[in-house]
Amino acid sequence: MMKNAARERIRQRIEEMTKFSKEQPHLLKEYNDLLVRRLIEKITIHERQLTIEFKSGIKVKRKI
Repeated sequence: MMKNAARERIRQRIEEMTKFSKEQPHLLKEYNDLLVRRLIEKITIHERQLTIEFKSGIKVKRKI
Protein backbone atom coordinates (compact mmCIF):
# COMPACT_ATOMS: atom_id res chain seq x y z
CA MET A 1 0.00 0.00 0.00
CA MET A 2 2.87 2.39 0.80
CA LYS A 3 4.53 1.55 -2.51
CA ASN A 4 1.31 2.42 -4.32
CA ALA A 5 1.05 5.76 -2.49
CA ALA A 6 4.69 6.58 -3.30
CA ARG A 7 4.15 5.61 -6.92
CA GLU A 8 1.05 7.82 -7.07
CA ARG A 9 2.97 10.82 -5.64
CA ILE A 10 5.67 10.36 -8.27
CA ARG A 11 3.04 10.07 -11.02
CA GLN A 12 1.36 13.28 -9.84
CA ARG A 13 4.69 15.11 -9.67
CA ILE A 14 5.57 14.02 -13.20
CA GLU A 15 2.17 15.25 -14.42
CA GLU A 16 2.76 18.62 -12.74
CA MET A 17 6.23 18.88 -14.29
CA THR A 18 4.90 17.93 -17.72
CA LYS A 19 2.14 20.54 -17.54
CA PHE A 20 4.59 23.21 -16.38
CA SER A 21 7.12 22.37 -19.11
CA LYS A 22 4.44 22.56 -21.82
CA GLU A 23 3.64 26.10 -20.67
CA GLN A 24 7.27 27.16 -21.16
CA PRO A 25 8.80 28.38 -24.42
CA HIS A 26 10.34 25.47 -26.35
CA LEU A 27 13.65 27.19 -26.85
CA LEU A 28 15.23 28.71 -23.77
CA LYS A 29 17.57 31.56 -24.54
CA GLU A 30 18.55 32.40 -20.99
CA TYR A 31 18.60 30.96 -17.48
CA ASN A 32 15.12 30.53 -16.03
CA ASP A 33 15.21 30.45 -12.22
CA LEU A 34 11.54 29.48 -11.91
CA LEU A 35 12.04 26.51 -14.22
CA VAL A 36 15.11 25.30 -12.32
CA ARG A 37 13.39 25.60 -8.95
CA ARG A 38 10.30 23.73 -10.18
CA LEU A 39 12.22 20.84 -11.76
CA ILE A 40 15.44 20.28 -9.81
CA GLU A 41 15.63 19.04 -6.23
CA LYS A 42 19.41 19.28 -5.87
CA ILE A 43 22.72 19.24 -7.69
CA THR A 44 25.68 17.47 -6.11
CA ILE A 45 29.15 18.37 -7.32
CA HIS A 46 31.83 15.69 -7.14
CA GLU A 47 35.45 15.99 -8.22
CA ARG A 48 34.75 15.10 -11.86
CA GLN A 49 31.01 14.65 -11.98
CA LEU A 50 27.68 16.41 -11.36
CA THR A 51 24.65 14.53 -10.06
CA ILE A 52 21.41 16.29 -10.86
CA GLU A 53 18.39 15.04 -8.93
CA PHE A 54 15.02 16.09 -10.28
CA LYS A 55 11.97 16.46 -8.07
CA SER A 56 10.48 13.45 -9.85
CA GLY A 57 13.23 11.32 -8.31
CA ILE A 58 15.20 10.87 -11.53
CA LYS A 59 18.98 11.27 -11.16
CA VAL A 60 21.30 12.21 -14.00
CA LYS A 61 25.09 12.07 -13.77
CA ARG A 62 27.33 14.16 -16.02
CA LYS A 63 31.10 14.28 -16.24
CA ILE A 64 32.70 17.70 -15.92
